[in-house]
Amino acid sequence: METCDIAIIGGGAAGFFAALAAAEQRASLRILILEKGTQPLAKVRISGGGRCNVTYACFDPAELVLYYPRGEQELRGAFARFQPKDMLTWLAAHGVPTYIQADGRVFPRSDDSQSVIDCFINEARRLGISWLTHCGVNALKAEAGFFTLSLANGDICRAKRVLLAGGGGSASAYRLAAGLGHTIVPPVPSLFTFAIRDARLEGLMGISTPEVDLVLKVPWQGREKKLTASGPLLITHWGLSGPAVLRLSAWGARLLAESSYQARLQVNWLPQFNGEQYFDELDRVKANQSRQPAIASEPAGRLPRRLWQALAAAAGIMESQAWVDIPKVGLRRLAEQVTRSAFEIQGKGLFKEEFVTCGGVSLKEVDFRTMQSRTIPGLFFAGEILDIDGLTGGFNFQAAWTTAWLAGRAMAVELET
Repeated sequence: METCDIAIIGGGAAGFFAALAAAEQRASLRILILEKGTQPLAKVRISGGGRCNVTYACFDPAELVLYYPRGEQELRGAFARFQPKDMLTWLAAHGVPTYIQADGRVFPRSDDSQSVIDCFINEARRLGISWLTHCGVNALKAEAGFFTLSLANGDICRAKRVLLAGGGGSASAYRLAAGLGHTIVPPVPSLFTFAIRDARLEGLMGISTPEVDLVLKVPWQGREKKLTASGPLLITHWGLSGPAVLRLSAWGARLLAESSYQARLQVNWLPQFNGEQYFDELDRVKANQSRQPAIASEPAGRLPRRLWQALAAAAGIMESQAWVDIPKVGLRRLAEQVTRSAFEIQGKGLFKEEFVTCGGVSLKEVDFRTMQSRTIPGLFFAGEILDIDGLTGGFNFQAAWTTAWLAGRAMAVELET
């Protein structure tokens, strides 16, 4: 029978970093990481297209929490204790210099996730941390000051403290937490693109706009819920993507799941105008450029040409029609297409290699000063097993680093007494 001070279930970002935090607090601890997959830190390896987007350069906890659809309140105090600046300091002290991109995302200077993995593995070896792969946990029991873990390989492990750090969507991690009485908020996908089949978007794949306003209208309990977002938008071969869509998908994740991803999306392609203002703009153009073909391009060149032509065609503007020949009702239809395009969402798709879920262990049942269970002494949580999720850009990793650091340090301090 294996005996250890701390058993960590899950060898991903949160599991490994918690082990390092605990061992750095107290070097004599016997720490065992149990990973059911073929290798540890698998998600670190693929993050950021293999470059590892370690965090986001926002150093004010009150501002940082605004990037988290779930966990905002709980993370504010946690980030006051360990935030992106602390993670960058830790990485630099352990031989992984980083740099900040113009968009705020932070990457290792090597632009290679392997440098982060090597750092974690080498530091774990130096500190005497053990880990096993291909080693899931079938059962977890709390017994008189110890936890008993029944491993998938038939072995039994006993530990004084246990950290559950299984990745988001991990049915086995949720099952272990639920088996000890914890509430699991049902997990559903977050951070996804909108599947839309619409003639206006055909042939426009790859076209992007720097700023749009979006209104998401989701049927809910016989009425309609509305969510809004602004930012860049990208047209893809399956529908719409880009930061504005991802923001809506994150904040609307549970609503959209409940509606089977059937909803309506309203797009203002020129958010500096409302419908009436843009109609007035078009009316002035008609007066000043009366013989110019209307469909050629957006009057001030503010929209990509092919997108403008698709919107104009949808408004019933003929290819050879001059501005002077468009009646006011036609101008109103065109203003409507530009400022209030309506699209039917018919499903979702993944965003690149990201797979983020909302849902997990209820935050009400966790003490965010230590990440310890409020109901099972000695049981801790970190990372994506919690009902916390952030936007793309390094926010989910930062939540993992922060909760792992708090849990690791707290377990080590408890075991010192």
